[in-house]
Amino acid sequence: MDKHMEYGDDYKYIPATSVGSGVGTEVLPDLFNYTIQIVNIHLVGNPETNDFVLIDAGMPGSADKIISVTEEHFGENSRPKAIILTHGHFDHVGAIIELVKYWDVPVYAHELELPYLTGQKSYPEPDASVEGGMVAKMSPMFPNEPIDLGDSIEKLPSDGTIPHMPDFEWYHTPGHTAGHISLFREKDRALIVGDAFVTVKQESLYKVITQEQEISGPPRYLTTDWKAAKESVIKLEALKPSVAVTGHGLPMAGELLSSSLEKLVQEFDQMAVPDYGKYVNKNTH
Repeated sequence: MDKHMEYGDDYKYIPATSVGSGVGTEVLPDLFNYTIQIVNIHLVGNPETNDFVLIDAGMPGSADKIISVTEEHFGENSRPKAIILTHGHFDHVGAIIELVKYWDVPVYAHELELPYLTGQKSYPEPDASVEGGMVAKMSPMFPNEPIDLGDSIEKLPSDGTIPHMPDFEWYHTPGHTAGHISLFREKDRALIVGDAFVTVKQESLYKVITQEQEISGPPRYLTTDWKAAKESVIKLEALKPSVAVTGHGLPMAGELLSSSLEKLVQEFDQMAVPDYGKYVNKNTH
């Protein structure tokens, strides 16, 4: 495995946190959600067999915390079979290089996300002008340069299967990024959303800090295609998930999840699409 990997020049610790930071939740016997500052990672697998994967890789500077949480949950010196990325934004790949070097495991992402993970292409600049609150105003400080994972990164199989996650399928849910994916398990209708929708209003500093739970569209300051984002939410609602873990906010389940998702689909243009911002296409209204 090629060890030559590097972050973008703008990668740095981001001093943002929430009341949820450091809190872990066993959502299902084989699905563990843990909050790193303002973003979630997920450990998926059976603690008895040590056969598990990590979904997403937290904030810059969080590798030691992710390793210790993993070992607390799965035992000393345990390591995942792979790391699966819902997308490549800085708060989902913040510790990826340290983790890959420490664990020596492959990373998988959607083919359309690979240019941002192989040093070829920067994400669009965060939109500080977007309607929504203080986090949006802070967003220019967020890293957006590509990272380079060398040949540690592989594209997900095109048939929807996920390596080392036999019961899950990936669904292409673009909008927030071009290659964004969500993961779904039919047998118990468990959904790992990424940022296709979230359960906290991520633009609002107050709501991020307090983690006040409400369903919301993808974080506005980094979402560039609102038409695709809407179609992705419609696709996920049609799966009728029974429980969902998201990139930001608390897990949501049952009637609250189904009614909230239905409302988000019906009122997406009012609830999710900002009234103004440089990526807001007037055709979405």
